Amino acid sequence: MLRRHRSALPALLVTGLYGAALTVAVVVALISGDLGPLWWLTLFATVTEGVAATGQNLLLLVLAGLSWAWGIWQILRGPPAGPPAQQDRNTLRLRVVLYVATATTWLLHVTASLIWADATVIISAVMWVVVLLFMRVLGGDRPYMRGAGVLGYGGFTVIGVLDLVDWPVLGGAEPICGLAGLAWTVLVLRAQGHDPRWGTATVAYGIAALVVPIFLVLAALPFLDEGSAVEALGVVSSVLMMIWLARSAHDLAAPRHQPAVQTTLGA
Repeated sequence: MLRRHRSALPALLVTGLYGAALTVAVVVALISGDLGPLWWLTLFATVTEGVAATGQNLLLLVLAGLSWAWGIWQILRGPPAGPPAQQDRNTLRLRVVLYVATATTWLLHVTASLIWADATVIISAVMWVVVLLFMRVLGGDRPYMRGAGVLGYGGFTVIGVLDLVDWPVLGGAEPICGLAGLAWTVLVLRAQGHDPRWGTATVAYGIAALVVPIFLVLAALPFLDEGSAVEALGVVSSVLMMIWLARSAHDLAAPRHQPAVQTTLGA
């Protein structure tokens, strides 16, 4: 049975509008061979020079567009309908930062083609805060998880700042931070899987966000020739990560089933 969500109608409206615009852009590409509108709707940039409206490129861009449409629906519909679960201050803060991380991941795509391409510093800094708040919400002594998250996203934040001021960065620092961030995500997904506050679907999206990029790299190999819209494959991975972040926040506000209170006559 489908569950109702608090913001389902606005989410459906926005998803429908995006889907309609995507359809028009596909028709334009098929009739005129102009990939400009479709490229902008899916990759938020002007079309790369030399890319033609081939069947392969249309397929890749449509895949990216469908990913965005599904992401819009999953993110904007909000938590399930019903009285929200009681949340402490740390939980509320984590939800806010998770939504901010979702928005900044999208911002990374929007600014990728601009001169100001340092949104990676912002998303790393936001994810650093997510790491610290996740530790408080999960509770318990988790030094390995905390260390991996701080090294990963904190390290990327420092690297980004050093790059902005043209300071040299220690060789091999980025791969180390990348592995640490990956380890943190795996540990968080494991913790979410054992925590009733998060649903199975949310954890599944998080796992997919880690696994799908591996298959996308393999799938991209035949499309690496000049004139291919291979960038569209990266959208799928980003959308999965955004859905995981947003659903992690949604689930924290989902209604909780409270056990019925038993009363005895004459008590």
